[in-house]
Amino acid sequence: MIRILLTLTLSLMAGGAAAQARMSHCIAIADATPGIQYLHKAAYTDPVPDYSVRLSYIAHSSYLIQTPGGMSAVTDYAGFIGSAPFIPDVVTMNHAHTSHFTGAPDPAIPHVLRGWSETFGEAADHYIEVKDTLIRNVSTDIRSMGGVEENGNSIFIFEVEGLCIGHLGHLHHEPNDEQYAAIGRLDVVMVPVDGGMTLDTASMVRVVERLKSSIVLPMHWFSGASLQWFLESVSEEFDIDIRRESELTVSLRDLPERRKIIVLQPDWLRAERSE
Repeated sequence: MIRILLTLTLSLMAGGAAAQARMSHCIAIADATPGIQYLHKAAYTDPVPDYSVRLSYIAHSSYLIQTPGGMSAVTDYAGFIGSAPFIPDVVTMNHAHTSHFTGAPDPAIPHVLRGWSETFGEAADHYIEVKDTLIRNVSTDIRSMGGVEENGNSIFIFEVEGLCIGHLGHLHHEPNDEQYAAIGRLDVVMVPVDGGMTLDTASMVRVVERLKSSIVLPMHWFSGASLQWFLESVSEEFDIDIRRESELTVSLRDLPERRKIIVLQPDWLRAERSE
């Protein structure tokens, strides 16, 4: 594992990350155990507190990530996030279904990060710093037309305020050891729990247990049944916290006694929303 981490770090320095002054702390200290403190409810229009990150569940597998430095990113962007006239700094997309990407993103969006390469089968390679946030990806395969599209999905990782935040995208297979090493530590992870369109529940539980994240945010659930199957499968290892809100603000502080699954309720961004 140490050899893999060293190889990945050196390749980042020699490759696309060579022009970047900032190195990934999530890979470098993947075995660390930082903590988080939960800071409660705020709207996406409010400033983000210092040393914190706000995550808002929009719909399907789209989350809005906002930081104190003013960075905003929408994951698995399919072209619509609600009625609010809101343009994020970054959108990430994945290739499995049209509900996870758009071929015509708003040209006003400064950074459009596709989870697949323009050259079919090649891995996308993102490693950019936007305001106070380092954003990078780890490629995985997807099922396609009865076969496999290599590198059609990306796990996107956002490093900000000491936190390592991951979004698994439309994950179709358990990551291998090299991919887990490239992911590094994830304090917060957004996980599809549909039970079959991505990974089956048992496989997704294995992924979650191996990542050992402090907070797991379920997404991509289409019924209470698939969500409940997932929650029942992890209840011995995680506390379960089902909320009525769509937003969660976290900061790097003390870990809770047990890892936690937090279920947020999806809610489109609305122009009239002010609380």
